[in-house]
Amino acid sequence: MAVTLRSSGWWQHWRRRWSARDGSRILLLLLLLGSGQGPRQVGAGQAFEYLKREHSLSKPYQGVGTGSSSLWNLMGNAMVMTQYIRLTPDMQSKQGALWNRVPCFLRDWELQVHFKIHGQGKKNLHGDGLAIWYTKDRMQPGPVFGNMDKFVGLGVFVDTYPNEEKQQERVFPYISVMVNNGSLSYDHERDGRPTELGGCTAIVRNLHYDTFLVIRYAKRHLTIMMDIDGKHEWRDCLEVPGVRLPRGYYFGTSSITGDLSDNHDVISLKLFELTVERTPEEEKLHRDVFLPSVDNMKLPEMTVPMQPLSGLALFLIVFFSLVFSVFAIVIGVILYNKWQEHSRKRFY
Repeated sequence: MAVTLRSSGWWQHWRRRWSARDGSRILLLLLLLGSGQGPRQVGAGQAFEYLKREHSLSKPYQGVGTGSSSLWNLMGNAMVMTQYIRLTPDMQSKQGALWNRVPCFLRDWELQVHFKIHGQGKKNLHGDGLAIWYTKDRMQPGPVFGNMDKFVGLGVFVDTYPNEEKQQERVFPYISVMVNNGSLSYDHERDGRPTELGGCTAIVRNLHYDTFLVIRYAKRHLTIMMDIDGKHEWRDCLEVPGVRLPRGYYFGTSSITGDLSDNHDVISLKLFELTVERTPEEEKLHRDVFLPSVDNMKLPEMTVPMQPLSGLALFLIVFFSLVFSVFAIVIGVILYNKWQEHSRKRFY
């Protein structure tokens, strides 16, 4: 399993090739570093990151609220604290969410999530976990970790409680991934296994050090990594090629508790734009899509429910149906009379 250094000196994260003569570029880099928006290399000769503040969140959590002027909206039992945003407290039957108000139109991106899950419950007596979303719809409460079922987009789930009693091969907490075009339901009784793309065990509860999760989407590849061992290293969780996500969706995170509970806290969300080189052939292959999909995975077609008819439409349908019926009866009577008249002439 590949391991990538998460923090091995600030210069390794921000290094680029600069000539000694290019003083203007060096000055620009220093200015960008000072502003916190500079480039950060994430792959040798492959990609650089640029922090996107309109999609990011960190202390002191300015721009978070319920108003239309906020960049981030709270929902349900979520509340802002000084050191974190609590999605749900360690209490039964709570749910909360945090959603970005700005749709994301980046082609390649990386979302870094700093979170903490903790509570009083002992082994297997806590739940249910949290989810990170990139979806078409936002602020829609529901049963899937506090969000709507049959969502359209991407869901990454940090599931802390095993609902399926017979499973033995999976150790919880567990991170899983689901891509949905609106036609699939998340199966709670089986912990989402019928629709997941993959996952990994992630022991993230009641730890005394920081826990991080990264979601990287670049060149149709979806990669999940985590830093949960206190070693400041990214560890691979899963990688899925051929994932097609539309642009213009919303980032969010949500959580829910039932009979079991935990504190589900988000400390920061940082979104980076990735600058990735593509060949002309890849440019043709990586065109924009309108519905989420995964190559070599058949998703059911999304059925659009029929809209109920308005009163006027219903009246017009009934009216014209009656007119047509009367017209058909009149034509039938005329044809019958002509047939009767023709029969009498033949008789005489």
